[in-house]
Amino acid sequence: MIINNMKGLYTRFNKVQLLRGGREYFDCLVETIERTEQFIHLQYYIFDADDTGQRVADALKKAAERGVKVFLLVDGFASQQLPGEFIADLKKSGVHFRWFQPLLKGKGFYFGRRLHHKVVVADGVISLVAGLNVSNRYNDMPEHSAWLDWAVIAEGEVSAELYTICRMLWYKSSYSKQLAREKPEEIKPSGIKDICEVRVRRNDWVRRKNQVTRSYLEMFRDAKEEIIIMSSYFLPGKKLRKRMEQAARRGVRIRLILAGRSDIRIAKYAERYMYRWLINKKIKIFEYQPNIVHGKIGVCDKTMVTVGSYNFNNISAYASLELNLDIRNKPFAEDTHQKLVRIIETDCEEINETNAKVYQGFGQRIAQRVSYEVVRLMIFVFTFYFKQKE
Repeated sequence: MIINNMKGLYTRFNKVQLLRGGREYFDCLVETIERTEQFIHLQYYIFDADDTGQRVADALKKAAERGVKVFLLVDGFASQQLPGEFIADLKKSGVHFRWFQPLLKGKGFYFGRRLHHKVVVADGVISLVAGLNVSNRYNDMPEHSAWLDWAVIAEGEVSAELYTICRMLWYKSSYSKQLAREKPEEIKPSGIKDICEVRVRRNDWVRRKNQVTRSYLEMFRDAKEEIIIMSSYFLPGKKLRKRMEQAARRGVRIRLILAGRSDIRIAKYAERYMYRWLINKKIKIFEYQPNIVHGKIGVCDKTMVTVGSYNFNNISAYASLELNLDIRNKPFAEDTHQKLVRIIETDCEEINETNAKVYQGFGQRIAQRVSYEVVRLMIFVFTFYFKQKE
């Protein structure tokens, strides 16, 4: 069975669970690998050869050695530091390894096009869609806690659709006609009877896909009461800002969970340049204090959730391959809403007109404006393309 859901419709029979990043996610990932019987696709932006990467690699090698077909696709830019011996060891054990669009190579060359999504599909039945990569910084380690991030583990129809996407991307990354020759693996029925509507949303501007962006635009358009969004590197483009403003004018309560500190300092300065605009539009800002925010998740009216790899900036909108799951299920959405509210109440500092002045001094505003313009220029250059696929 192979599912090709070109219209991005909701699948119906699924079971989903929200995972917080760190130990919870990586324990689930390794357990999923160990339970795989036939085949597994893993596609990541960053895959490091540290303790976390080695643990995942060891599980993949054991799976390959027991006869599971293992396909690992990683971004050719963000993961270029992977040692050759690490890759050779994977291949020796039977793991199929491939780079996505190595820097300065590839047909239909697109400067800045990166594999930013984080997807795992096992046997076409179980899948994980996440915002986090395979690296110590996303894991709970003895010397530090994990960056704040989220993932969803899903069983059911949506996993078959994700298998189709991962399979096509794997074979297309080789620039060969292998896709036409290779038959898709047989997917056994999941047996899931739970009704939970889930749809796959993708952004890949080169191939005219902007589904994740549309999901957020629709969220702001259709919201009646409340939206909570957690995002790292929050620099929304004009369309999203306009929809946010329109929703706020209608009386929709909008709360943003942003980074109190960032792994990219210039990005945080640029983000804070927008605070005055957000406060003026009655949009609430909460900066997360314990650690770095890397999660990308939104919940609307306690009825719909979107979670995945998409950041609120034009790199995600136009330059990278992104993938989110939209989940339309009231109990799941209510639970997600509750988790985000708890983070706001216990781990965040609200930024309002009074304390925002700390970030609004003359020198600070100049630094923020310069950072904002520099980041905008970087995004423009990063998203410039030589050839757009028709």
